[in-house]
Amino acid sequence: MKTRKLGNLTVSSIGLGCMGMSGMYGSADEQEAIATIHKAIELTIQGGATFLDTADAYGVGHNEELIGKAIRGKRTQVVIATKFGLASTSKDGKAMPVNGKPEYVRQACEASLRRLGIDTIDLYYQHRVDPNVPIEDTVGAMAELVKEGKVKYIGLSEASAKTLHRASKVHPITALQSEYSLWSRDVETEILPTCKELGIGFVPWSPLGRGFLTGQIQKFEDLAPDDWRRNSPRFQGDNFQHNLNLVTLVQKIAVEKNCSPAQLALAWLLAQDENIVPIPGTKRISYLLENLGALDVQLSDEDLTRIDTIVPRGAFSGERYPAALMQMVNI
Repeated sequence: MKTRKLGNLTVSSIGLGCMGMSGMYGSADEQEAIATIHKAIELTIQGGATFLDTADAYGVGHNEELIGKAIRGKRTQVVIATKFGLASTSKDGKAMPVNGKPEYVRQACEASLRRLGIDTIDLYYQHRVDPNVPIEDTVGAMAELVKEGKVKYIGLSEASAKTLHRASKVHPITALQSEYSLWSRDVETEILPTCKELGIGFVPWSPLGRGFLTGQIQKFEDLAPDDWRRNSPRFQGDNFQHNLNLVTLVQKIAVEKNCSPAQLALAWLLAQDENIVPIPGTKRISYLLENLGALDVQLSDEDLTRIDTIVPRGAFSGERYPAALMQMVNI
C-alpha cells in the first residue's frame, strides 16, 4: 500500500473523510457509506484509503457509530482519526460552542471510544482551539490519554503557528488538520513552514474545495436545500461565477494530463510535501475510486508552475467561511 508519515504515524497516502456520510452534504445512505468504507479497505494493495477521518460532532455522534459498524472485525486494517471540541457542526453559518477544558477532553474521548467500538483512537484531534482555555491545559489532558493507552497520537485542527509551538512544548503533535487546496492556500504563508519545522504532518481537509474543484457543481441550485455549503461565501453571488471560471482553467489542464479535475487537485496537494495526506470526503464508491486514481497522476515541475500561474494563492473569491466561523480558525 502507498503510505505516508504523519510524525511517527504511518497512514495511507490518501485518507477518507467520512463527514458527508452523516448528511452534511445533503442526504446520505448508511449502507452505501459502509460499502464505501469496506471498498477503501479492500483496495489496500492498490493503495487504498485506510486512514478514516471522523469527529464526534459529525451527525452528533452518528458518524462515529457508522464507522464503528463498518470496521467491526477490520480494526487492524484501518487508522482511525477522530476529533473533539465542537458540540455540533454548523449548517447555518453561525459560530459553534468550543470546549477544550481538560475534564471535557476525557469525557469526549471515552464517548468516542464507545461509539466507535474500539479500545484506542489512533489519532485524536482537538477540532477547534478553545480561546478560553490555555492550549497547554487541553494538550496536557490529551497527553494523559496517551499515557493511559486510550489514544496513540494527538493532533490539532485549524490552529495557528503560535499555538502549534506552544502545544508542542507539552506533547509531540503528530498532525495538524486544516483546510488546504488549490482554492484555500493561506496555510502556505506561516502554518506549513511551522509544521515542517516542528515535524508535524499536515492533513488537508476539503482538498477538493468542498467539491467545487471537481467541476460537478455548475450552479448554486446544484446544492441540495439542506447542504451547508449554501452558507459559504465562495458559493454565493458573483463569487460563484468567478470561482467557476477558475475551475474551468483547472479542468483544461486535467484533460491534458488525462485525469479528472479532482485527481489533478489531489495530485497537486500530494506534490507539495511528502508529509501531506489529503482526506477527500465521499459517500460513494465511484468517487472513492476516482480520488485514489490521483496516486497515479504525475505532475512535473513545469506542470506545478503552470497550475500556480493559473490559480495562484488568493485567486478564488470570497472567504472560506461565513464571518462567525472565520473567527474560529487560526487561533
